[in-house]
Amino acid sequence: MRKILKTYRYRIYLNKEQTVNIDNTLDLCRNLYNSALEHRIYLYKHWKVSISYNAQQNELPMIKQELPEYTAVHSQVLQDVLRRLDKAYQNFFRRVKQGETPGIPRFQGYKRYNSFTYSQSGFSLSGSHLQLSKLGNIKVKLHRQVIGEMKTCTVVRKNGRYYVCFSCEVENQTVPLTYRDAGIDMGIKEFCITSDGELIPNPKNYRQVEDKLKNQQRAVSRKKKGSHRRKKAVRELAGTHEHILNQRKDNAYKVAKNLLEKYDTIVREDLQIANMIKNHKLAKSISDAGWGLFFNILDAKAKQTLGKRVIAVDPKYTSQVCSGCGQFVKKELSVRVHHCSGCGLTIDRDINAAINILRKGLVAA
Repeated sequence: MRKILKTYRYRIYLNKEQTVNIDNTLDLCRNLYNSALEHRIYLYKHWKVSISYNAQQNELPMIKQELPEYTAVHSQVLQDVLRRLDKAYQNFFRRVKQGETPGIPRFQGYKRYNSFTYSQSGFSLSGSHLQLSKLGNIKVKLHRQVIGEMKTCTVVRKNGRYYVCFSCEVENQTVPLTYRDAGIDMGIKEFCITSDGELIPNPKNYRQVEDKLKNQQRAVSRKKKGSHRRKKAVRELAGTHEHILNQRKDNAYKVAKNLLEKYDTIVREDLQIANMIKNHKLAKSISDAGWGLFFNILDAKAKQTLGKRVIAVDPKYTSQVCSGCGQFVKKELSVRVHHCSGCGLTIDRDINAAINILRKGLVAA
């Protein structure tokens, strides 16, 4: 059976000393990243030389001799910093080759570098405590069991809180096959609509706290820059945004799980969301729905589950074509009911689109 990587994230609770040590480790990793990036830029700018990951990694022992503070950081953590920079360069060259906007690797500020990784060893989990090399014994809130063989351990700082992420190698999930297929049409009033006529509600998480966010944003703008009160107001605002994101993720995971339990093949729209949010009348509602996040989770879950698949199709004209006879019935976005004069079919516009999406996907497959 094929194995896959699955990530588990848990909250960790630190004492004052551990907080200082982790923040210090993050600062040292960020400084190493920026120094290695500056080294690459200097060599290419003055000598037209591209230095490799292996060459920079071989310089780590010398760096520890010159800067003894780096001996407080596990060697694999430092190697992963250089590996992260090398990956940024590989992605840069890939974008250049494909004709995309390249986006050259940039220097990392305090707020942009918030994690470090033990890539192979230096960590162990025992009960509700995590042992990290150079950092000691840390309390972990294990709200669910870790399954599989742990490959990497990443410590993350986010909005004043700290988390640990374990990347584990697990076997593909197996669920009973249903021998049923469905197409789904994404919506704003409803989160999505299936070809079977099921309407999955949209929680509209952002809309529910929009007034609260406005008040918090005003509070930030009233505070003096650099003051402790402004920093506190920024943390509160960031905390609300994080809560909305967590709610959005929770909904996406639940909907994806529900669909994959009911259907073996799910056909979805291949939406160009970046272009759709240019419509200022719909941008906020589309962003609040989190379609892109849902698609990523649905695709990933299907790959992790044996016998399940997700097919993405072009949604062009799926809401205009009659699912009963194939006749083209033009209608504005405000018209929510599909009525065909040819075959007499009267059906909800989104259900009609979901049926057409399903047919497109099964033909393409």
